[in-house]
Amino acid sequence: MNIKRLILEGEGVSLDFKKTITSCEKIARTMVAFANNKGGKLLIGVYDDGTIKGVKSEDEERYMITRAAHLYIRPALEPTFEEVYVDDKLVLVVDVPPGQEKPHYALAEDGKWWVYIRIKDKSVLASKIVVDVLKRSQQNEGVMIAYSSKEQALLRYLENNSRINIKEYCELLKISRKGAQQIVVNLALSGVIKIHTTEKEEYYTAC
Repeated sequence: MNIKRLILEGEGVSLDFKKTITSCEKIARTMVAFANNKGGKLLIGVYDDGTIKGVKSEDEERYMITRAAHLYIRPALEPTFEEVYVDDKLVLVVDVPPGQEKPHYALAEDGKWWVYIRIKDKSVLASKIVVDVLKRSQQNEGVMIAYSSKEQALLRYLENNSRINIKEYCELLKISRKGAQQIVVNLALSGVIKIHTTEKEEYYTAC
């Protein structure tokens, strides 16, 4: 494994740098975000800017990560570890596999369990729509769409406009947020629309 080349790529959807592990809650968020996507790698002993610091106690870091994976994440995860020396400094590489039972939840400081997803180099809270899509995509159930006037109105809107958010869709059809969310989940699972999440907003476009 070429750690230097990996570091040059920079943090992103499937790569995160940690100088050290100080909190089970924080590292659980990152691991959950990876697991709810396609998996990812943590490089422990590396600063955010890519500078290699190395880890003092590989055992301590490994203990914190394993504890977070088993006690602060549900369903629990089983990360794998690899020790790599770079310029005589030890970097602990943690491989987080894609989740087999999505969505995975992380225990937060407030004692509640939350779902996180990875957006660029950040682990962000998943919306109810994204959580529902993760849940139902695991069930391998075919989504039968009978295009009612509500679905057709959304698709017509997206033919003429590049994007729409849930508030705009509720206003467009004068329907409840819950009803709008259900339609968006079904259309997303059918591959008709695509969900876009940023740190500030969530919106939908036609596929």
